[in-house]
Formats: sequence, structure tokens, C-alpha cells
Amino acid sequence: IAACNEYIRETTDEKLDERGVSGDLRTEVNFYRAEARWLRALSYWHAMDLFGNVPFVTEEDPVGYFFPEQIQRTDLFEYIESELIALEDLLVPARNNEYGRADKAAAWMLLAKLYLNAEVYTGQPRYGDCITYCDKIINAGYSLVPEYEHLFLADNANLDEVIFSVNFDGIRTQTYGGTNFIIHAGIGGEMTPLDYGVADGWGGLRTTPQFVNLFPDETGEDDKRAMFFTEGQNKEINDISLFTDGYAITKFKNITSTGETGSNVNYPDTDFPMFRLADVYLMYAEATLRGGAGGNMGNAVQYVNDLRDRAEAGTVNDITLDLILDERARELHLEEF
Repeated sequence: IAACNEYIRETTDEKLDERGVSGDLRTEVNFYRAEARWLRALSYWHAMDLFGNVPFVTEEDPVGYFFPEQIQRTDLFEYIESELIALEDLLVPARNNEYGRADKAAAWMLLAKLYLNAEVYTGQPRYGDCITYCDKIINAGYSLVPEYEHLFLADNANLDEVIFSVNFDGIRTQTYGGTNFIIHAGIGGEMTPLDYGVADGWGGLRTTPQFVNLFPDETGEDDKRAMFFTEGQNKEINDISLFTDGYAITKFKNITSTGETGSNVNYPDTDFPMFRLADVYLMYAEATLRGGAGGNMGNAVQYVNDLRDRAEAGTVNDITLDLILDERARELHLEEF
């Protein structure tokens, strides 16, 4: 948030005039400025969602040491909403920006997320608004990737399903976090690190038996989203300090869709798909089930079945909130939701 605030301070019309910035460069700077505001709204959404009432600073606050005032969750909701609505007119059109940069669809996605949980944030349900922005994304030309596993491999750049990604590159973005952590930390026990495109594993991440039980079987035969390493692993977790207690998840890999290892066995090329169309489908279905205006139950069932069809999991005739929750787990696990 502090970094975004500083960029926004330095890109006002007055600052750009002072520096003689004009023409195409000024147009590009203004797009970046809008993206900085979107990134700030994203961070404030995370803060609001996780903590409620949080310290609040914008570009209007002075640079330097001071104790920021706390904003109430309802007021922060209104601030984030107003920022995102304003950005609809300032960001690059959906699917027209450089890969990894925010566009109008990224603003729509964050608004949909905001409205889906508005009753918790503010006490007032906004499910109809969630559906409105889900529809905007669905109608913007995104499409599901045919193979689920391709979303999480080393050559997953520029996929039509992904609305906003955090990009990683084994040569240019050598960082501890992101997909580097997800991949390395999920390897241990009898697993062979090079099978996942990395030189070693950190023996950390595993899953609970309750998650495993959401799938009809552990092999992925009846739902391709079940990606577990079970050899030498206990399904139950009796000792959390033992990597062999709990199944490992093999969803993210530094391996390409053609089986090649990424450019660096220490730092993956695998991008992190923060927002993607599958999540929009599930949000639409949930908001419809919760009575959102404009929702169509036939469409909601179809969107859920589109995901289940891709996973070869079989279709359903009816959906419930419990089913949506389980589908979110099956579809979005390890994607930080």
C-alpha cells in the first residue's frame, strides 16, 4: 500500500506537467497509475477480509513516520468499492493489457469478491451486484482451459482462463515466495524433486484427510483435480512435524505441459493464477443460490457442471451451498482462497 501510494503521489497531472511527460508516455503512465490504485484496493481488500478494521493511509497522507488512524470495516468497504468503480473507466479494456497487469476485468473481479461477502463486511447483502460483475467477466471472452492441470505448470502464461496472474520466471524473478514456496514446500518424503521440476524439496505442505475425502477417490480417476502423492504418506496427521503424516498435493509444478523442466530448478517459471474464470463461475452459482437478483439457476448449474466436466467428475442436476463450498475446495485448493 505504501509503494502504491508513493507511485500515485508521483504521477499526478501536476507532477507529469512539471516533468514534461506527454503523448503516448503520459497515456501509459496513467494506465500504470490506475493499476497502482487497483493493487492498493486489492491489498486493502485482503486487509479488510482478514482483519476488519485496519490502519488506513492514502496518497493524501504525509510521507514519513506517523501512527495511522484505524478505519472501520464498513468505511473501508465503501472506499474499496468507490475506487474500483472509478477504475472501470481508467483501466485498459478486459483482455487487452500486457500479461500480468490489471485491466477492467481485474476491477470487475475484485468488485464481485467484495459484493459476494458484503453481508459479512457491512451487514447488507449485495449478491445481485456480485452477479452483475460476474456476468461482465463471463461475457468478456474468457474461456476455461481444456486441461485443468495446465493452469499450474511452468508454461501457464497467457491462458484464456486467467483474469489476473502474479508472474514468475526462473531467471528474472528469483524470489522465495509465490509458486517457488508452493512447489518446494510441498515436496518431501519419497517424492523425487526433479519430477516436479525443482532440485530439492522443503518437506512442509501437506493436506488433511477431510480434504482428501472431498474426492470420490485419491487417484484422480474420478476427478482429475485430485492430485495427491500417497506413497509412504499416511492419510491421517497424528504428528504435524512429520512430512509423511498427510498426503502431499502435486498441483503446482515447474514442469511444462510437454514434460520439460522449467528454466531453473531452483526458481520455478510457474505463474500464480490469482483470479480465473472458474472462480467466477462458482461465485455466480453461490450468489444465485443466495437469492441474488439477475441470477439464473440454469446457468449456475451449467457453470458448475462445466468445471466438473473438465475434471471428468460427472455432472450434477442440482446445486446447494454445501456443494459449492466443496467445489471451491476441489477446484481452487492451494490458490489461497
